[in-house]
This record gives sequence, structure tokens and C-alpha cells, in this order.
Amino acid sequence: MKIQLDKDVLADAVAWAARSLPLRPSFPILAGLLIKAEADVVTLSSFDYETSAQVTIKADVETPGVVLVSGRLLADITRSLPSKPVILSSSDTELELVCGSARFAFQTLPVNEYPDLPKMPKASGWIGADDLSKAVNQVVVAAGRDELLPVFTGIKVEFDGDNLSLLATDRYRMSLKEITWNPSSEVGETSALVPGKVLAETAKSMLGSERITISLAEASAGEGLIGFESEGSSGTRQITTRLLDGEFPKLRHLMNIPGDLTVRANTQDLASAVRRVALVAEKNTSLRMRIDQESVTLEAARGDQAQASEAVSAVVDFGPGDPPLTEAGFNPHYLMDALSILDSTYVHISFTGSGKPCLVTALPDLDGEPATDYRHVIMLMRLSS
Repeated sequence: MKIQLDKDVLADAVAWAARSLPLRPSFPILAGLLIKAEADVVTLSSFDYETSAQVTIKADVETPGVVLVSGRLLADITRSLPSKPVILSSSDTELELVCGSARFAFQTLPVNEYPDLPKMPKASGWIGADDLSKAVNQVVVAAGRDELLPVFTGIKVEFDGDNLSLLATDRYRMSLKEITWNPSSEVGETSALVPGKVLAETAKSMLGSERITISLAEASAGEGLIGFESEGSSGTRQITTRLLDGEFPKLRHLMNIPGDLTVRANTQDLASAVRRVALVAEKNTSLRMRIDQESVTLEAARGDQAQASEAVSAVVDFGPGDPPLTEAGFNPHYLMDALSILDSTYVHISFTGSGKPCLVTALPDLDGEPATDYRHVIMLMRLSS
């Protein structure tokens, strides 16, 4: 194999493909980055038996061929090269990289031992890259991090006509985002439980393109696989990943909390107050929110060492009858996450009672109705006396 590429194009492609390489591969061969040159394009691929990544870029191909090299090493090298054309040439056991007066040579890995990458399923439809990235960012904050409970680390993607829903939960908070997409005529009502980390990385890494094609494998064509593809100035990028097994909990009934008590406040003002007061919150203790007629007061303490409180102006509706609560306990990190991903000037919080979940939604206008396309539920914490 012998090819010539622009340094920036190569470095970007290698970095993108290498980001999917496992940090501690179960087999040494999986640390490799597969480089395949043919016609006028070069394809770089990585695979760990769960997630595959491929990027295809234009190149001057003098001699076609396939080579397997250490992906992270190649990423480090290409990142540091001078801004000059790069020539890659390989023999049976060595890959040589020349860029100006810089020259690197390192051993190759056996191509015949590298596993076959999964094939991209048939396209199910497409969505704007910006729309998917925004939706995933809003939902993934509620996804679990505990690998011992894999179902909760996933994002459930529901397809229903031109409506696409994303749901996530770690059992203590839940999020739902509904957006429109462009399905093919063959796609019916179905769903997929996608690893949250992979979906978040995919949406972020494909943000520069105009749209992302989503491909969901049918049962007869390879059950348990979803693919994403984008095209742009940085080449054609493809990612496939195996879906998670297990029954995702039913969440939608929790996303329609009636709200016997509601609080409306400026999102940035409330978020800033939470951030400041939480500085003295003791680990695993709640941030107290006292609810008054025209404000909410946030309080936290670290034993006898430090205390903090801050009031934020709010429009409070206690509703008819006795208020269900006058103070609520929040995990400060959960409340901060919910506020930070809202894209509206105001926030609407609905309460039903002490120890029960509350609903956080965006509020475009202080006197208007809360948005319904994104809903975030937080389980309230028990307050200490």
C-alpha cells in the first residue's frame, strides 16, 4: 500500500476512528486501526465486537492495500505532524509514515486476525445532525453510569411514524425528548435500546454534517444492531453498535405530573443559585428548597462547618386547597443537570407532594404554557429535620 493525503484530513480521520478504540482491549488485535486503500479513497476502521467506526476520505492512492496498525499510536503521531502532505507506505511487516523531513516506522499487526466489521443495516430514515445532537444532550444526563445495571445506561429510542422519542433514566431521574425525523416508508412503530455513551459520542462526532442517517436492523437481517451515517467535508462516517438487552422501565406515565404546586423562575438565576449554595452541601445530603409566595429559597449545610442560603424570585401557584408541600429536597447535581440543559429563559417545576417526583420543563414565556417536547423528572430526597 502507498498513499498520499493532506495532513489535517488524515489526522482528523484517524482521531475520529481511534476514539472508538477500547482503552483495555480484551484482545490485543482490537487495539488496531484498519487502513484500507482502494481507487481514490482510504477507509479507516475500528471495532471492539460491540461498536464499530468507519471513516472514508479522499486520497491519492498509488498502490491499493490493507494494513493494520496501533490506532492510538497513529493518532498521536498524526496529531503532531507538520502541515505538509503525508505519505503512508507499507510492507508485509512495517508501515512507514513520511511528512516533510519527519519519518516514522512501526510494526504492523496481522490483518488476517482482525474480525470482520458488521455491515451497515438498510437505512430507516434521517434526521438533522443538530436536532439529534441537541436531543441526545438533553436526555443523556439522566442515563445511568453503573455498568452492572446495563439497561439503565441506555437511551431508549422509539420510532413512531415521523415522531422520534428518546428516553433515559438512572432510577432517580428520568428524561424524555420528542422530535420529528424523516422515516422511510418501510419503518413502522418500533424501538431500540442504544448504549447512552455511544449515542452521545455519535451525535457529538457527527455534528459537523447536515444530517444523520439512522439504520435499524430488522430481526431477519441481524437483530440487535443500529447504525448511524453522515457525510460532510471530513468524509463519510459510519458507526454501528449492538443494542442493549433487557426490559427498559415504563416511564411515560411519570412524564405527565399534574402539578398541584408549580414554581416558575428564571432558569439562569435559579441555576446560578443552585451552583453557589451546593458548594457547602455535604455529600449524599439534599439541597433544601423552601417555597414561598413570591420566591424560593435554597439552603444547604456541611454540618457545623458551613451553611448557605439564597433566595430567587419566582411565580408560585399553590393551587386550590392545602399546598402539597412548602419545601422540597433535591440532589443538587440532579437539579443542576436539569437546569443546565434547558434552552429557555424560564423554568417550570411541578410538584405533587413530599417524597414524590417533580417535573422540570422549559418555559419560553413567564406567562405562557410550559413546553411539552422535553420533560425531566427528578425524584425528591428525604429532608432531614
